[in-house]
Amino acid sequence: MDIRKVFGANVRAYRLAAGLSQEAVAVRMGVDRAHVSAIERGLQNVTLLTIWQLAEALKVRPADLFVDSVQKSRS
Repeated sequence: MDIRKVFGANVRAYRLAAGLSQEAVAVRMGVDRAHVSAIERGLQNVTLLTIWQLAEALKVRPADLFVDSVQKSRS
């Protein structure tokens, strides 16, 4: 299991469930849309600050972004 892939898939699942674009999440975080895209694809090794910003932007708990079953249960 690659935690970056799990994390990225969860970010994408919560973003889509919230009806947000990558651009909207990026604006809420104060980053570029490409950064959000790279996170969702599991290409970024995110920092604690980024985890917090994503959770705030998506209105979820930071721990929710690490649960391995989110994508499966939301599909």
